[in-house]
Amino acid sequence: MHDIADLEGRGVVGVFLASAEFADAAVAQSAALGMAVPHVLVPHPIQDRTDDELRHLARAAYPAVLAAVTGG
Repeated sequence: MHDIADLEGRGVVGVFLASAEFADAAVAQSAALGMAVPHVLVPHPIQDRTDDELRHLARAAYPAVLAAVTGG
């Protein structure tokens, strides 16, 4: 989250991507940093998923990631 905030501060668009388990942490960190850091959450857990399952998660998250970086 700090990396994304640093990038945003430099004018580089970034998105925090994590599993849904970290939703509360993402909101808390954004507040602590004093900014609304764009974030996209995917279903938890990530570990032990097959390559096909991870590809499916990535494809499903793509529209939200694209919207987060384009403001759309």
